[in-house]
Amino acid sequence: MKNTPSVEEQKEILRRMVLTRRLEEMLGDLAKQAKTRGPLHRCDGQEAVGVAACAVLNDDDYVCTSHRGHHVYIGKGMDPRRIVAEIMGRETGYCRGRGGHMLLGDIATGMLGGNAIVGAGIPAATGMALSFQVLKQDRVAMAVFGDGAAQTGICHESMNMAGLWKLPVIFLLENNQYGLTVRQEVQSPVKDLHIRAEGYGMPGVMVDGNDAVAVYRAAAEAAERARRGYGPTLIEAKTYRMEGFSTSDVGGYQPEEEIAQWRERDPIRIAAAALDELIGADEVARIEAAANIEMGAAFEQALADPLPVFETHAPSSAYSEISR
Repeated sequence: MKNTPSVEEQKEILRRMVLTRRLEEMLGDLAKQAKTRGPLHRCDGQEAVGVAACAVLNDDDYVCTSHRGHHVYIGKGMDPRRIVAEIMGRETGYCRGRGGHMLLGDIATGMLGGNAIVGAGIPAATGMALSFQVLKQDRVAMAVFGDGAAQTGICHESMNMAGLWKLPVIFLLENNQYGLTVRQEVQSPVKDLHIRAEGYGMPGVMVDGNDAVAVYRAAAEAAERARRGYGPTLIEAKTYRMEGFSTSDVGGYQPEEEIAQWRERDPIRIAAAALDELIGADEVARIEAAANIEMGAAFEQALADPLPVFETHAPSSAYSEISR
């Protein structure tokens, strides 16, 4: 089928999905031990969306993501050790330990950063796409955001502009069913958010966000369309947030039976099963084991790295005069 990932690509997607899951699990353990700083927004259950969509992009294609973006960081090829180092406030992190888990960025891989402001990555990616168009560059921008951000005014303004000017941007909407503690159907009068695309003159596509191959196909088609000058696409990936809004979430609003149903459709389990038929269960197990070991080593190395040294400066003479 057109735009279907190769076996090697599927293996790499699975590896990065497992890396992400192990990252989240280890961060969760450290949070319980009060060894992390501030709340962390885990993406357990959503790995297929960020990893598989980023797999269709080139290094010089730009991505903006949200506060829940660890799968996008790893999907875009950022180094696990430096990701962990940044989250844990180490000097070796991507922002020298000063950005934290929501604000990682790396120009070399095209990861233009997460964003702590709900929906703020959407206009940023749209602006990047405009610059690609003006400069006549064969590049694509992608905004990864949630169903909560889809209700913001800046989301609609960005889509309107992108549709009007046929900008090379992919709007990747991760519908994980909840905005904070509020279910999606309480936030929107429509069940399927991708239908809004029609109002902005762009295709709207809905995919199973727990099926990495389906996400890859939709993103690949959208990227090809953007590169050919046909403009943006809105992809709604239906998925589920298996953990709370953040590590400070006390929970209780996600029904246990709902969580259990989605755990049966774990994206890593689905990706592994698809590969079982292609390369065998033993090779799949090897990929998963190696990824777990790699992330374990990333934590060990990052936690041994130095903390930032913040320099202090004496006040200038002008300031000294004013403060007298």
